[in-house]
Amino acid sequence: MQETTINNEIQVKSKKRVADHGEVFTNDSEVNAMLDLVKHETERIDSRFLEPACGNGNFLAEVLRRKLAVVDSRYSKSQIEWERYSVIAISSIYGVDILEDNAIECQERLFNIFSKAYISKFGTNCKVELIRSIKYIIKRNILWGNALDFTNPISKKPIVFSEWTMINENMIKRRDYVFQFLVEKSFQTSLFDENNTAQYFDKEVSQFPPVHYLKLG
Repeated sequence: MQETTINNEIQVKSKKRVADHGEVFTNDSEVNAMLDLVKHETERIDSRFLEPACGNGNFLAEVLRRKLAVVDSRYSKSQIEWERYSVIAISSIYGVDILEDNAIECQERLFNIFSKAYISKFGTNCKVELIRSIKYIIKRNILWGNALDFTNPISKKPIVFSEWTMINENMIKRRDYVFQFLVEKSFQTSLFDENNTAQYFDKEVSQFPPVHYLKLG
């Protein structure tokens, strides 16, 4: 393993990975500069972000931090509200990477950002059920796959994402959609639209009955 760093930030894991996959990680200053171009969206708790080459999550980690900061600023006085809106924030973040270790690292990174914020906020009052639900959502939303051919590199099965919709204060509904048609649909409209619902997904694979957001895990 050969790592190249700039200002203590890993830019390249190895020359082979650069040659084989063009893997170069974006540093924090560039991530923040780019996200500031859509700053109002990063501060919308339910605004969807999809990173089709997410690496180990530099962009998605910062998006999550910004969303959780908004949750903190609005709902820190109510644990139930904080928990509910943190679910909404995390369920709106999606990523794909062609390298399995990157996808796993991204999942762990997002989960650690959430768990650190949750534990620091509520300590011994944290709910194990919520932690399990968050871990489950992240595993469904951050996937190992090839965003160019829309399949898993090994199984060649289509990449399938889950759309999560909070239908009342406690219940959340999951629908699964084929990633290829989500991308094609996004060329026609915007993931940032105020009415950003299932109309931006297509080719539904399956749907599930609503469950309490604490029961997802």
